[in-house]
Amino acid sequence: MELKKKKIIIDCDPGIDDSLAILLAINSNEVDLIGITIVGGNVDAMKCAINAIKVLEVGGRLDIPVYLGESKPLVRELETAEETHGEGGLGKIIVQKSEDHKLIRNGAIDFLLVNSSDCHLITIGPMINLARAIQKDKETFNKFLSITSMGGAYKSHGNCSQVAEFNYWVDPHAAQLVYENYDKPITMVGLDVTRKCVLTPNYRQLLKFIDTPVSNFIYDITEFYVDFHWSQERTLGCVINDPLAIAYFIDNTLADGFYSNLEMVVEGNAVGQSMIDVQGFYKRENNVFVLTEVESTRFMNMFFKRLFKGHEKDIDLVIK
Repeated sequence: MELKKKKIIIDCDPGIDDSLAILLAINSNEVDLIGITIVGGNVDAMKCAINAIKVLEVGGRLDIPVYLGESKPLVRELETAEETHGEGGLGKIIVQKSEDHKLIRNGAIDFLLVNSSDCHLITIGPMINLARAIQKDKETFNKFLSITSMGGAYKSHGNCSQVAEFNYWVDPHAAQLVYENYDKPITMVGLDVTRKCVLTPNYRQLLKFIDTPVSNFIYDITEFYVDFHWSQERTLGCVINDPLAIAYFIDNTLADGFYSNLEMVVEGNAVGQSMIDVQGFYKRENNVFVLTEVESTRFMNMFFKRLFKGHEKDIDLVIK
């Protein structure tokens, strides 16, 4: 019996780890990636769109449409993350303009709304496109079957302030609007679980030995990321946040968590903090499923095996 693929849209801001998430999605038979919507975040929106095209080119899937979306947050000014992702967003790789960039389309908000009724949404950047779609047509937006979001932090410290995770910090007003207006709990794949998913020096060396265009691309774009993680956190390797959102959507036995209510801090020193009402102080409805535990080795094994078929024995020797 043929597996029925789940239709997904990835809303993202590529970005190094966004790129890895896209590669995982296009190499997973359980999902049908019908389009990518772009938002400003790690770098400006147009650079993010160009990077998405580059990733699809490397992955051999230029048939997947890329739609340019919002370039700035609802209220705040856009603050990007070149110090983390490099000047162009893909580490030390600078993507040169090519004919493929003509494939970038306008109209991300309309694309989200037109395809909401039989589709799942995986958002791995700031939620600005989602917020604008809700403002335009809340009823249609709520037809999305589910939302999985890489963002936020529960007990973990932040990655752009003491308490804030970058995607939610870029536009906390957008995140708050989405959590308040989507009528099902959103799965929050936050720093509590993604920080446990580290592309170690051993795993990066395995990429070199596998020696395919995709493995070499990942090795090259993560070099800058590795340098940042060492200088910032003294981590050997680099945390790859976004692919876990794709992996968990495909296999929800990889991680576990609990239902609660999320409220965003939208101003002050704690701006961007995702406050989880663990004790139910405010008696509000659950609007989030917060992931707290993850089988990180199994996730990494899955990630490598999806992207590098034919290398399973070597992967099992290193990632176990």
